[in-house]
Amino acid sequence: MKLSVSNISKTYKNGVKALDNVTIDIEAGMFGLLGPNGAGKSTLMRTVATLQAPDTGSAFFNEIDILKQKTELRKLLGYLPQSFGVYPKISAEDLLDYFAKLKGISNKAERNKMVMSALEVTNLFEVRKKHVAGYSGGMKQRFGIAQLLLNNPELIIVDEPTAGLDPAERHRFLNVLREIGTNHIVIFSTHIVDDVKELCTDMAIMNGGRILSHETPKEATKNLEGQIWTKTIEREDLEEHEAAHNVISSNFNDNNTLNIRVHNFNKPDESFSAKKPELEDVYFVTLRKDEHELIEA
Repeated sequence: MKLSVSNISKTYKNGVKALDNVTIDIEAGMFGLLGPNGAGKSTLMRTVATLQAPDTGSAFFNEIDILKQKTELRKLLGYLPQSFGVYPKISAEDLLDYFAKLKGISNKAERNKMVMSALEVTNLFEVRKKHVAGYSGGMKQRFGIAQLLLNNPELIIVDEPTAGLDPAERHRFLNVLREIGTNHIVIFSTHIVDDVKELCTDMAIMNGGRILSHETPKEATKNLEGQIWTKTIEREDLEEHEAAHNVISSNFNDNNTLNIRVHNFNKPDESFSAKKPELEDVYFVTLRKDEHELIEA
């Protein structure tokens, strides 16, 4: 099972280049597409989901030409966009049955079995009679997963699914994704590093419509070993340290001092101590490197 995207580019009418020669291969498992808002993640997701055509490039899912065989791809696709609208005053059970009909499942017994299975997997069975309009944000997101599971998809795309969820709902939602991610390709687009850290076996970092890196979270953090340094400073000294060092992040302490994290191949000076790299460090280092390269170009 493999998704291959080659040299995909897309420029909108307003001149914004949303995708810039994107090439990437994604195999079975949980794949995290990590990047800031406006990085081009949603445009890439919509392209793979056959919702918009690129200007150039090609995309294949196994033997299916995604750009030419949209109907064939959609039979194998489950898609949860950033904003998933639902009908008011309809129970989850009835709405899923309706979606199953739209997906071409005409046999009532088969449809009922699929609906009940989707409700169980997403932990919504106990509230299946409740109107979806009355669901919490996290429950609505899990309902979105339930509807995409109805056709037993091989390729699943979820775009920024945890934005706006409280910690408990986010945890339940990620558990659902984790459960379905073993036998499918699940592409998980997000700007939240912790989502990728908790969930994904493979990842890419994207910005400016380009793939900046593609490696597993474990490989990515290992490659930064011996390059992350930390120091506690006074708040007013931050600007001075940013001018002198490659500060990638800073966090406040209870006493209003700051812990800064610096990326450097050697220890900046004796006031710094070494730190084990985290995925957040990888993210910031990659974006900072890209920013410097663009300035130099």
